[in-house]
Amino acid sequence: PVAVQTMTKTETADVQATLAQIRRVAEAGADLVRCAVPREQDVAALRTIVRESPIPVIADIHFNYTLALKAIDAGAHCIRINPGNIGGPDKVAQVVARARAAGVPIRIGVNSGSLPRHLHALERENAVEALVTAAVEFVELMERLDFADFKVSIKSTNVPNTIASNRLLSERIPYPLHLGVTEAGTKWSGSLKSAVGLGTLLADGIGDTIRISLSTFHAEEEVKVAWEI
Repeated sequence: PVAVQTMTKTETADVQATLAQIRRVAEAGADLVRCAVPREQDVAALRTIVRESPIPVIADIHFNYTLALKAIDAGAHCIRINPGNIGGPDKVAQVVARARAAGVPIRIGVNSGSLPRHLHALERENAVEALVTAAVEFVELMERLDFADFKVSIKSTNVPNTIASNRLLSERIPYPLHLGVTEAGTKWSGSLKSAVGLGTLLADGIGDTIRISLSTFHAEEEVKVAWEI
């Protein structure tokens, strides 16, 4: 089974608008939904959103690891953290400890536009190897922390790089993979790029969850494209 995910386009702090969109994507067939949590007011709203959402809610965290801790406390069903901006191993260890205690899984989300600083030179030489290295290094950190309840994603706006990096990563780690093409584009171009990139990987037997990223406010359109693929 491949789970279909999407992401809300609303400000998470707007509880009613966010819940309305979540209900629409659930009706369209979404199995999971991700909400951005960049501010304290988003965490405050998350508690209500999680309680009333018809499908599991993933909290999307960037830069501020304390928001990851608070999102877990607010009841998020999963949290997504970015190795390129979540902070050092000590901060990750705190997030993992809180996630373990709450029984909350984590997605390690590697993005081509925000790799860890020490991989920037490698990214210029070999973007695919840099993406995979970022993922593998973070997986090794999770293993050192004795935490295995996670999935991994490598995303790029470049379709060939997305295909190549996920193929390589699938050979190097045994964990579930989440697939997507970052900011794929409009409903037309984004659907084509996603169909080529994700369709190729799914045909290879790679991928456990998918998300189509389209430049539309109507998140349910992403779900429809995902199911067509």
